[in-house]
Amino acid sequence: MNTDLPKSDLSTREPGVAIVGISGCAIDDMAVERGVQNLRNSGFHVRNYYQPDRKFQRFGATDAERAAQIHAAADQPDIDIIMALRGSYGLSRLLPYLDYKKLARSGKYFVGYSDFTALQMALLALENKSSIAGPMLCDDFAREDQSELTLMSFFDCINHRRHAICFDSADADDAQASGVLWGGNLAVLTHLVGTSYLPKIDGGILFVEDIAEHPYRVERMMLQLHFAGLLKNQKAIIFGNFSAYKLAPHDNGYNFDEMIRYLRSIIPVPVITGLPFGHIKDKVSLVVGSQATLTSQQGKIELLMDYQL
Repeated sequence: MNTDLPKSDLSTREPGVAIVGISGCAIDDMAVERGVQNLRNSGFHVRNYYQPDRKFQRFGATDAERAAQIHAAADQPDIDIIMALRGSYGLSRLLPYLDYKKLARSGKYFVGYSDFTALQMALLALENKSSIAGPMLCDDFAREDQSELTLMSFFDCINHRRHAICFDSADADDAQASGVLWGGNLAVLTHLVGTSYLPKIDGGILFVEDIAEHPYRVERMMLQLHFAGLLKNQKAIIFGNFSAYKLAPHDNGYNFDEMIRYLRSIIPVPVITGLPFGHIKDKVSLVVGSQATLTSQQGKIELLMDYQL
């Protein structure tokens, strides 16, 4: 453990984190223990609702048990942050059974990404509740080599009401835009189209990420959002990390860059790539539902978020 890593400073008392296994089960139970200890080393009091012996099929527990975990965490007065164990899949099964008013009124910070996008979109759509697209127990806190960038961005996000990130992009349209920041995992966003769980946001700033999706699949999902009328009224679209796919000889030059070029030709919205967010070690935290201001000029990007969590 690197003792030089930053520490949380959410309040004068030891902040509380609840770990909820509301999507996939942990792949490595020892990593869960390591992640809990790393959270404690970072200055958190931890309640771990995930029980390895309660895993059900590929999920952290049965549907009823997983929903009960997040409801129980919301009721705990010593908990400030409700953090996902990991992503994978499973939250979609819970969407009809969650008490969104309870969750929104709990005052907790809901933190995660990937499959957690489903809950974040539902909270924003149904209760106008902001949340944090940020680290999860596995593997961000469970890593033996934790990322200082990931921790610093997360702690800055939870300790303030204004959070800024800056990054360089090798492929970015110049833009100056303000609007609601929303988005997350692209497959999950596409999956929610046509449901009450996807917020209706015009004039927003959309960010997307995914893993193991070939560029043609990314294009297909973006086209579904476009054909559903969700993209043309956005102020900007920001692409995070897309990795772990394999190109084939018959792609014949079609790659991620060509896919982005095609999207630019049909969607009249500034497109920016290179956001350090997604299934990667070094990731920023983003406040879903914040009022954001984006500045993109000659590949230098700044995203400023103002929010009440």
